[in-house]
Parts: sequence; structure tokens; C-alpha cells
Amino acid sequence: MAAGSNTDETNWWRGAVIYQIYPRSFLDTNGDGVGDLPGIEARLDYVASLGVDAIWISPFFKSPMADFGYDIADYRDVDPLFGTLDDFDRLLAKAHSLGIRVMIDQVLSHTSIEHAWFKESRESRDNPKADWYVWADAKPDGTPPNNWMSLFGGVAWQWEPRRQQYFLHNFLASQPDLNFHNPAVQQATLDNVKFWLDRGVDGLRLDAINFCFHDAQLRDNPAKPLELRTGRGFSPDNPYAFQYHWYNNTQPENIPFLEQLRGLLDRYPGATTLGEISSEDSLATMAEYVNERRLHMGYSFELLTDDSSAAYIRGTVENLEAKMHDGWPCWAISNHDVQRAVTRWNAGGAYDADLARQLVALVCSLRGSVCLYQGEELGLTEADVPFECLQDPYGITFWPTFKGRDGCRTPMPWNDQANGGFSVARPWLPVPAEHGELSVATQDSRGDSVLNGVRRLLHWRKSHTALVAGDIAFLDADEPVLAFTRRDAGESLLVVFNLSATARKWDIPTALGAATPLTDHGLRAGELQGRTLHLPPRGVFYARLD
Repeated sequence: MAAGSNTDETNWWRGAVIYQIYPRSFLDTNGDGVGDLPGIEARLDYVASLGVDAIWISPFFKSPMADFGYDIADYRDVDPLFGTLDDFDRLLAKAHSLGIRVMIDQVLSHTSIEHAWFKESRESRDNPKADWYVWADAKPDGTPPNNWMSLFGGVAWQWEPRRQQYFLHNFLASQPDLNFHNPAVQQATLDNVKFWLDRGVDGLRLDAINFCFHDAQLRDNPAKPLELRTGRGFSPDNPYAFQYHWYNNTQPENIPFLEQLRGLLDRYPGATTLGEISSEDSLATMAEYVNERRLHMGYSFELLTDDSSAAYIRGTVENLEAKMHDGWPCWAISNHDVQRAVTRWNAGGAYDADLARQLVALVCSLRGSVCLYQGEELGLTEADVPFECLQDPYGITFWPTFKGRDGCRTPMPWNDQANGGFSVARPWLPVPAEHGELSVATQDSRGDSVLNGVRRLLHWRKSHTALVAGDIAFLDADEPVLAFTRRDAGESLLVVFNLSATARKWDIPTALGAATPLTDHGLRAGELQGRTLHLPPRGVFYARLD
């Protein structure tokens, strides 16, 4: 199967553009207000038109939906809300016929309380699944066994009367953590992964992959000083921010398990892994987890932040490059967990189509693979979901200082009709009126739209091997200019971004030699006068270096 620009079928993922689909919000075909697998299949021609190499589908497995599918009750079946296994097989076949690889989410560290394993485990301390989850006795005064906190608020331990013990949950109390210190749990997990690989999936996005193991001694996490209570994916008012998370995740035992997982994947040529990594030093953990013996790719929340300065972007990428000697990164600036970048990185300014195009160009120009989140190609803004419409338990808990993740999860606007053409019924989240003006149908017919600009850019990128697979080296430039080179054996490119809404100038270093502008990318381009580059607001400049 031909896919993307990489002719090596085994390493197709290196430099690939992966389009994330949040199935609840993509397209509803059965009129229940929730997207489904047939909806994804129905829009695969649209996805193929973008020029992406693969899709990553967020969880569609059987689940009580306490965390909208990230609480899995059966790893080997499709939740009826989304369809059936036959629906998935048809989706997979259609994607492959279009040259699109299919990656699926795998949530390995925890299950739902509705999973059969947990239902058995909680019944007693001596049943066959008794030690498949993380159980611990209370302290003499009845309090939890240690001070670990849940990312979603409150303590990370839930009392279970049947066993007279606490169980660990790093997320919701309805998401108990599996005990990966038990080899039987590791094997059962690998067997579930094999089920989908045998079915023909091309890769796995591994949710919270550094959370599989906990400290077996259950040592307390140390307190974090007030001035350091920042992190990725949580806010300073969350008690989770009050600790260094040294013991509840990212344990050394995770490495041998990742190597087992990679051994399984290597039996399926071309199958790949993308790990989501969030630790005290996510870039260092990425460097440790991603290499030829462990994960194929890793991504962190390091560019899913509020800081969009050139210095921060450069520092983040250079930091990872210095640590990751033989691994391959993947970059994302938007996903289903964070405020959409076109809002987050616009400092409250008016909608800017040039910014929307530039952000896609930026993430697609860094060394590594790319995850684009559905609607990013439309320049969708963050939706303002009123409290009474919130669905995200994380947002409901921390309202109003943190509004949760619903604002980036609202349904795709396919046209400017009722509910954006997403559903004939009331959608599970409201479709903002302003998204109608950014709908697929509205933009598809306009040559100057963000959608058509992204299509042009992604197809253009495939013709430049340096952008897909080359090395990266940053050049000195004052804010807000970000400049770097991308080089491989056949091509050397200069790439420059003006990350502001005002015009800027930058002098190209003479040591780079002659620079021949590339203008067929369709972006708002800078103009070269001698060695001085004149960049318009949100301007972009690509040039071939001789």
C-alpha cells in the first residue's frame, strides 16, 4: 500500500503527518448526537484529500464513557455507541484503499471499573485476578497508603469495601490502575494489542504510556514548592501540581515492558508506536523511551502550552534534540486535551487565517512526525462551552479557573446548516455558530481558505525530503523570528517564521550561502532583498540553500 512520501514501507511513519480523529465529534450517521465509526468511513475521502499519511482514532472501545472512552471495559470490542467490529473492519479497508494508515489509541495503564478483570479483582484478596490492580491497605488511622494525588483532582486512592483495601487511580476513581509488576498483566496487555495488530491496524497511539508502573514500595511523592507548581495538562490550582511525581509514574520497570511491546510490534512490518509521555521531565523521558528497541515515536505536551515564543519553541526542540540521539520525535500543537492552538497562541486577538495556516506550517517544518488534530486544517477556534453544557468531568471539577477539554472537542462543522451538518440530532456538545463560517463546505469552495491552504502545504511538503526526514539546526534571530535549516543528503532548506502580527526583518547569515526562495507553498511569504528578509505579519519563508 502506498502511503505518504516515504517509500520505505517499514519506516513510513518517519516524517508522516498523522490526522487525529476524535470519533465522538467527527460525524454522526445514526442520529444519536454522537459521532461513530461509519461516520469516519464516510469522510475518509475528505481526509485523503488533505494529504495526510495516517489517521489516529481516539478510543472507540466498549466503555461506560466516564472519561469518554479512555476508561475501557473491553479492549477487544467496539462500544455500540460507535458501531461494531464489522464497522471498524470496513473503515480499515476503506482507509487502506485510499493509501491511509490507521493507528488506534491503546490505554494500557488503567481500565474501567466495569472491566471484567476489575470486577473479579475487587471481590477478594485471593481470587485469580486479585493482584491485577494496585491494591494497598489503609494506614492504621484509615487514611490512604500514601500521599499520591489524582491528575483529575483529589487523592489517587479509592476505598473498596469488598476487599477492605484502597485501589490506585491516577485519573478518575472509575479508572483503576493495572498492576504491571504482575507478569500476567503484562502478557494480557500484549495479547490485547496483538488482537488489533492481527486485525490489520498500522500503529498504536499509547495513552499515558509512562503511567504503567508505580513504585512498588508506595513511597510518598515529595512536595513541590509553590513557585514550581506548573506542569503540562494540569493547572497550578490542581493538588496534583503540589508534588514531584517521582513515584506514581515513570518507573524504571517500564523500560523492559516497552522492549517487550516493541518485540511484538516488530513481528508486524510497518506497524508503529507513538507514545504520549507526561513526566517531571517529559523531554528526558521521551529520549529514554524512543529508540530502535522501545517506542518508534514519542510526543509530549511541551508544545501544547501557552508559550508560543520563538525562544520557547527553539529551546524545546533543541533540548529534545540534545537528549534524543537515536530516536524520532512527533510534534503536536493541538489535540483533544488542550485549548486549540489558533486561540491559545493568539493572545486573545481577532481570528487570523494567516496564523491558522502558519501554525500548521510550523509544526510540519520541525524535525519529526506530525499530529494534526481534526479541525486544525480549518483553523477552528476554541469553543466557549457554557457550564450547563459541559461534559468533561475534569472541567466540571475545576470550573471556572479551568474549563476542561470540551472547548476543543466540539463537533466538526461540515457545513453551515443546523449542527454544522454533524448530526440530525442535538449533538453531545454544541456546535459554535462561528464554526459554521469555518465549515468544510464553506472553505472547500474558496481557493484562499485555510483548508485549501493546508491541503496545498501538505502536498508540497511531500516533495521536499529535507522537511520530511532531514536534520534541524536553529539560527540566531530576535523575537518573534524563528529560523532554522533542514538538511538531508539531497536537499538543504532555510525556514523562517515571523510569529507576530507585525512585519519584521531578518538578515540571512552570509555563511549560509545563496538562498533561492520557494514560493509554491501557498503561505504568506517573505520577500528577499539582498540578504535582508522582509517578513509580513505571520509571514513564512522557505528557500533552497546552494
